[in-house]
Amino acid sequence: MKHAEIIAVGSELLTPFHLDTNSLFLTEELNRLGLAVIRKSIVADDRQALREAFAQALERADLVIATGGLGPTEDDLTREALADLLERRLLPNARVLDEIRERFAHRGRTMTPNNERQALVPEGAMVLPNALGTAPGLWLETRGRVVVLLPGPPGELRHVFTEQVLPQLEKRSGARRMAHRLLRVAGMSESHLDHRIAEIYKRYESVETTILATPEGIEIHLTLWSEDSAEAGRVLDELAGRITMALGEAVFSVDGETLDEVVARELQLSGATIAVAESCTGGMVSARLTNIAGSSVYFRGGVVSYSNEMKTAWVGVPAELIERHGAVSAEVAIAMATGVRRAADATLGVGITGIAGPGGGTPEKPVGTVHFSLADAAGAQERLVRFGGDRDRIRRLASQTALDMIRRYLFRARQGRG
Repeated sequence: MKHAEIIAVGSELLTPFHLDTNSLFLTEELNRLGLAVIRKSIVADDRQALREAFAQALERADLVIATGGLGPTEDDLTREALADLLERRLLPNARVLDEIRERFAHRGRTMTPNNERQALVPEGAMVLPNALGTAPGLWLETRGRVVVLLPGPPGELRHVFTEQVLPQLEKRSGARRMAHRLLRVAGMSESHLDHRIAEIYKRYESVETTILATPEGIEIHLTLWSEDSAEAGRVLDELAGRITMALGEAVFSVDGETLDEVVARELQLSGATIAVAESCTGGMVSARLTNIAGSSVYFRGGVVSYSNEMKTAWVGVPAELIERHGAVSAEVAIAMATGVRRAADATLGVGITGIAGPGGGTPEKPVGTVHFSLADAAGAQERLVRFGGDRDRIRRLASQTALDMIRRYLFRARQGRG
């Protein structure tokens, strides 16, 4: 058993109001067992669509897991569609029906007749008890394939999978396992990064390399399926090391750490304290600096000096400086960083001012223009970045850029490069 496919059942999952989180849990568990998930699909509560989805999945995968559609209502059609495809009768299971009745009685509620549908079991199927709900899971085997039907509510699904399905799959799994490394990169575009490392990872034909752009920068996923976990680990470590050498300090994590976690660690290692004055990011940088437990050791405080008046009153930016250069300028960002550092008596001060949009831009300073400054006892450095996208994206990228600026400063200081 090597390949698995997941079918998420439910018309609500095809709307913008519901997210399929069950597949993420199942993928992680199946990968841990050495099973590669080759496809995921979402199918509406439609008998014919479900029948086709099961038929196609059984042609591709050794294991098919369907989630949802096992409830008591008329649109819960998963078991019916599968039984129809496999030409198996649906038979009432007395034990399951008794358990459903007992559950209702225990809660002091009356069971309606439609709940009896949840006690229908395809011929030859094994019932997977569900201690948390009325819909049991089902395990069926056909033509050397395994089909597992799991209830849709996440708590019930995880319980049934862990208690009932996992032990069965562990018996059938071989020595093949997935080894994985995750590198995170900041300050580079996806295309630039790939240009730098493509010739490196292409030499490792057995490793699947995936490069993903995320809100927190670029992720490099290295995956290797092998029966020799030690050798797989060695290969991935070697490749990760070569990629890190090629990208230098742009790599901020080689073990999946977030930028928030890395900056927190660097601040603690350096013994530095920090204060932030931010405008367009509206407190996002301060929030991320305090995301990590123990942040009171290094975070002195943050100011959201959104208006020009507050830039002057709270962090001491001279009004004439704003009038001369504009609130969104290198000069004001530097004054914000030095002012908040002085006010908070911190080792480092950060200043951020920009135009997040959608309005407020000019030809000289279009929407997405953001100035960053980082100040220490010796002075201040400043950086201008022009981001694309909507207001939310600009603010997110600005907070990421500010944290990466802090990280690089601390890394260079620790390396003695200033």
